[in-house]
Amino acid sequence: MKRRTFLASGAGLGAAALAAPAVAQGRIQWDMPSAFPARAPGVGTNSARFAELVALMSDGRMTLTVHGAGELVPPFTVEDAVQQGTVPIGHLPPYYAASRNAALHWDTCVPFGPTVNEHYAWLRWGGGQELWDNIYAQRNLKPLYSGNSGVQSGGWFKNRINSLDDLQGLNMRIAGLGGEMMRKIGVNAVLMPATEIFTALQSGALDAAEWVGPMLDQAFGLQRITNLCYTPAYAEPSAALAIVFNRDAWNELPADLQAICEGAALQCAMETLGQFDYFNVTAMTQLQEAGVEFLAFPDDVVDAMRNAWNEVNDEQSAASDDYARVRESVEAFTSQAIPYSAAFMERYLAARPG
Repeated sequence: MKRRTFLASGAGLGAAALAAPAVAQGRIQWDMPSAFPARAPGVGTNSARFAELVALMSDGRMTLTVHGAGELVPPFTVEDAVQQGTVPIGHLPPYYAASRNAALHWDTCVPFGPTVNEHYAWLRWGGGQELWDNIYAQRNLKPLYSGNSGVQSGGWFKNRINSLDDLQGLNMRIAGLGGEMMRKIGVNAVLMPATEIFTALQSGALDAAEWVGPMLDQAFGLQRITNLCYTPAYAEPSAALAIVFNRDAWNELPADLQAICEGAALQCAMETLGQFDYFNVTAMTQLQEAGVEFLAFPDDVVDAMRNAWNEVNDEQSAASDDYARVRESVEAFTSQAIPYSAAFMERYLAARPG
């Protein structure tokens, strides 16, 4: 792809009717599709806030028009559209494109993996961003970390889970390698866009659904289908969001606009984490007052999940050198982070008055 593709005005994109990136009087105007509905709290507002900050910080030299899930491209093909040059920039969790490279699971989250703070510490200081950049460069992409949900809900179930037997044959919406883990313990894991979850639960196509956490689960109305929510999500102890650039488009940006995009993404990351932390708390209270029960998975289920994850993790490592390389890097850090958290955070949380 020619480097001038993104910073020169050009022809439209035919039947797809996608707006071509253009510069008009020195102003960069790009379309940015997201994998999430534009108004979805946290995940959708993350991309909108990024666009707002870029416009403000650049004094209008760079403007981004955010398009919600499915408005320009389907949610699970946002990154493909950026790679192909259909659009110069997109917004998604990296694991939505893990079919292209399994290592991208580590850039979003993996079962029983790092917490949100550990994940960012690894990205920033443990070599994670360099690994991410190298893997994305294989597909002519440039990623920026833009936020995280923190620990998620384990799933909304129509019936109580009293033992591992109660999971056998259930149809459950769940993303990422958590789906592979759940398949090994007898669940029929289904991946579908967020916009389809409520209808599938309501119709009976799903028996359970893992989405995000109290704030988003409430916004999507999952509590209207069932009042049984199991926590935490051992499958998703955190989930990172990313702004992804076509590398030709990124390289064409002047250095100050690159720095503005990096700064805007980092500010979005902090704001989004705070948004999840605050509104998950308030939403959980509201849901409890409305009769929702937040339940713990039985011990035999947690043990089965952990064992299944170990199998999945080894299988993925054997199948992908990139996956194995990133796994080695993450686990080198978390092997130290786990005893640190036990000595500091776990003791503090156990002693805090409540």
